[in-house]
Amino acid sequence: GPAMNIKRSPLCGRNFEYYSEDPLLTGKLSSAMVRGIQSQNVAATVKHFACNNKETNRKHSDSRLSQRALRELYLKAFEIIVREAGPWAIMSSYNVINGHRASESRELLTNILRDEWGYDGIVMTDWWTRGEQYKEILAGNDLKMANGYPERVRAAMEKGLVTRSDLEICARRVLGLILKIDN
Repeated sequence: GPAMNIKRSPLCGRNFEYYSEDPLLTGKLSSAMVRGIQSQNVAATVKHFACNNKETNRKHSDSRLSQRALRELYLKAFEIIVREAGPWAIMSSYNVINGHRASESRELLTNILRDEWGYDGIVMTDWWTRGEQYKEILAGNDLKMANGYPERVRAAMEKGLVTRSDLEICARRVLGLILKIDN
């Protein structure tokens, strides 16, 4: 943890682990939690980035929303925690956002999270995500949970869809995390 999504429906199966419907409150409470966890050289993994609003069919649900709603409501708590607490790990979500898998979204995982907010930790997929691993690598996901598909990544490399350099970027971030927790 912490789980950072906002409470959008009283029927959401994850409400027991989400803080609030208020992104400011969620961001502030979660930041304190991450600082406490990481003060003990334990990596906090912030989840589910982003727009994970339901449990039923969450691997296929498509969260349709405007850029304004995305940034002001759904991403705001994550932005606060990245800027205030610097989590060492973030878990991407299963769902689709405006027609694109969150785990394969370069806009979300690299342009916003890394480039705009300055995040420098690892990003991992949620367990058994439906995303294509080489696309997740290109988007900025460093680690495939609970397993990867090396044969599919190798096939993508042979087709020129992903490069060794792309894999080295992910490996560098994973090794960086290992060095942080190995104190």
